[in-house]
Amino acid sequence: MPGPTRSRLTGDQSAGQGRAQGLALKDAVPALGRSGTRCPAWSMAIGALCVSASAVLLDLAGTSPGTASFYRCVLALPALLVLAAAERRREGPAAPGRYRLALVAGALFAGDMLLWTQAIGEVGAGLSTVLVNVQVVMVPLLAWAVDREPVPRRFLWWLPVLLVGVVLAGGVLERGGAVGSDPRWGTVHAVLAALCYSGFLFLLRRGGHAGQVRQVYTAVIVAAAAVSLVAGLLWYGFDATPGWPALGWLLGVAACSQVVGWLLVAIASPRLASHVGAILLLLTPVGAVVLSALVLGEHPTPLQLAGCALILISAYVTTARGARRDDGPDRSPSGRRRPGR
Repeated sequence: MPGPTRSRLTGDQSAGQGRAQGLALKDAVPALGRSGTRCPAWSMAIGALCVSASAVLLDLAGTSPGTASFYRCVLALPALLVLAAAERRREGPAAPGRYRLALVAGALFAGDMLLWTQAIGEVGAGLSTVLVNVQVVMVPLLAWAVDREPVPRRFLWWLPVLLVGVVLAGGVLERGGAVGSDPRWGTVHAVLAALCYSGFLFLLRRGGHAGQVRQVYTAVIVAAAAVSLVAGLLWYGFDATPGWPALGWLLGVAACSQVVGWLLVAIASPRLASHVGAILLLLTPVGAVVLSALVLGEHPTPLQLAGCALILISAYVTTARGARRDDGPDRSPSGRRRPGR
């Protein structure tokens, strides 16, 4: 893929745009959160697309993995704390045990962000994206092994098509496999990122079954910020003053990804079957390909576009029936069907 062509903004312009974007998205979150309980499949898809913007914005920020991971979490906390406080007044506090689960999920989220960013330089963006998105297999398997949630045959039939789509969308075939400074360690880091990502998604979904999602999710982001800071200081690099242009882009990441994207995923995923949520999250690499073309001037190849098409077709075929089944009001907050059906 040809190198990106960027249009850099001045510090005041980028920071101002980031603040305006953050305020607009902050105002939109409550309405989107309510829609997450009524239309979880659509909310999951919107959340995945919002998360996809983080790849482009992080590229524009140009900071170290530790700096990016820390600030994208910290800059999201003011809006998340307001939402969590409103939910606490309305629904009461979450049980202490759920916060312990949130701390583990936050640590895994930080591990995913740091390891994946590290793997991009070592093994290339394409292969690292492919390896991380094996969550489409691992999350349903975790739900089956831990919660005994059945995996439908339709999903198993279309799973090879999904994986082929992810490989093509990652652009691995055009580059002849692994590229980067250290393919061996890059593969190790990408696999570890995939494990962290899958565990984070599983715990995020599980933690929302009892409600009070905003409080628990805010604890996840606090834990992710703390782990990112420590890991950045020790291994991945941390800059306390990355500059106003970088902070402007990171504020955009916080607003799009942490405040809106992942919060919608946290609200919607407990109301969807695990395989449906995992497939809808594959819209993230699809959205990243499109946004990279529009914003960074990158040009996706025909094979990448074909991979995106396979992901979209497979996502529609495998989730349409499941989403209609799970959207109904006959499910309790735990995801189980209410008695009488």
